[in-house]
Amino acid sequence: MQIPVFDDVTAAHERIAPWIHRTPVLTSETFDQLSGARLFFKCENFQKAGAFKARGATNAVFGLPRERLGAGVATHSSGNHALSLSYAAGRRGIPCHVVMPHTAPQAKKDAVRGYGGRITECEPSTSAREAAFAELQARTGADFVHPYNDPRVIAGQATCSRELLAQTEGLDAVIAPIGGGGMLSGCCLTLSATAPKVEIFGAEPLQADDAARSLHAGRLIADDAPQTVADGLKVPMKSLTWHFVREHVSDILTVDEQAIIDAMKLVWQRMKIVIEPSCAVPVAAILANPTVFAGRRVGVIITGGNVDLDRLPWLNRED
Repeated sequence: MQIPVFDDVTAAHERIAPWIHRTPVLTSETFDQLSGARLFFKCENFQKAGAFKARGATNAVFGLPRERLGAGVATHSSGNHALSLSYAAGRRGIPCHVVMPHTAPQAKKDAVRGYGGRITECEPSTSAREAAFAELQARTGADFVHPYNDPRVIAGQATCSRELLAQTEGLDAVIAPIGGGGMLSGCCLTLSATAPKVEIFGAEPLQADDAARSLHAGRLIADDAPQTVADGLKVPMKSLTWHFVREHVSDILTVDEQAIIDAMKLVWQRMKIVIEPSCAVPVAAILANPTVFAGRRVGVIITGGNVDLDRLPWLNRED
């Protein structure tokens, strides 16, 4: 599989510009005081389709040659990539087929259908997802746009950190959540090419810590069906994203479920913005590791805001 380079990022940014937002960078005195750092929140929760994944999906869809448009596109995803690909496909007027675990948040399923995506549900494991997708692709012949292990997708995600560098000055570090690693790989692609002195960190749930274990072991380790409130971070890295993480990431910091929930709630309370649990993981990691970030200027990627408002994690609902 071809490894994307920074020229691909530049081309992607030009290609997707009419279809995405240049999202804002917010600051917070509260979080600066709590962390001892100067934090710059790149707010992809304000992105089209509510998540950074609109960047990679749009780059893939609008990069397709005309002769491959008829069958549309297809993917498997727990939510944000599914609805982002549905959004992008709708803008280009082509079909979008999506395999989603039946446990995916209802808000994300509703958004996929709202954008015109066609959902096939499966059991909540990577193996079940991939098996269901193989059948769907064989039936439809659609172009596979992998949620993260795709050079077109990584180049699109890299436009986020490209914007962040243009919007801030003198960053010492950037931290992003990691599941499959598409966003973190995009950060690696941009920063290694244009700001190599900026240190790159990943943040991961302790209950889905295969990326941290992979980095520390020096080999790719995959979990099949981890359980965490951060539903967007349940998938494992693949060969392409592992390449970027292995080569460029300083460390992957893990946090427990309560720390994720507490950080999410605190962002809602103090910054007055809606973020999903996956976005709270890097915030929790910063607060839990003050010696790593204190005194530094840190870019924090807020990856999305697609939340089921009837099932907020701090409500402890039983139904």
